[in-house]
Amino acid sequence: MREMPARRSDADCRARDDEAPAPALHGSGRVIVASTRAADGTYEDRTGPLLVEWLRGRGLDPVDREVVPDGPAVGEAVGRAIAEGTDVVLTTGGTGIAPGDVTPEQTAPHLERELPGILEEVRRRGAGTAPAALLSRGLAGMAGRSLVVNLPGSRGGVRDGIAVLDPILDHLLDQRDGGDHA
Repeated sequence: MREMPARRSDADCRARDDEAPAPALHGSGRVIVASTRAADGTYEDRTGPLLVEWLRGRGLDPVDREVVPDGPAVGEAVGRAIAEGTDVVLTTGGTGIAPGDVTPEQTAPHLERELPGILEEVRRRGAGTAPAALLSRGLAGMAGRSLVVNLPGSRGGVRDGIAVLDPILDHLLDQRDGGDHA
């Protein structure tokens, strides 16, 4: 008999391991949920709210959430967020290998400079508990002044994404703005 893993709670999606408070960030955020079922109301979005809470907790304001169906709507939403000057654009969902999972293809045309190490680390972390995490095809990179990151649509994948992004996000935005290495 196959054992199912324990269900995760919102408390599992904590970002920082150390006790020091994270530096407050300045700017705006957008969370784009790529899910046809969530967009049509047949499925509850359980990852978008976690990302919104984390970004707001880091000081970004405003942080908006948009739920769109898989496909071209993802690319359109990413393009709008970039055009509006959003500092941090996170997508969740559509990074797998199912026929409708096209978030990376919809994101790629917008990226000017890729940051492959971010998603490599998310996949590495995830593979320790869920080998299928290696099938995630998400991208990360800069589009103008916007950081764009495709996270998986699972709560575990989002948790791993937060764990990877949290300690580097302030430095990344500082570097984007011309800051020097400490």
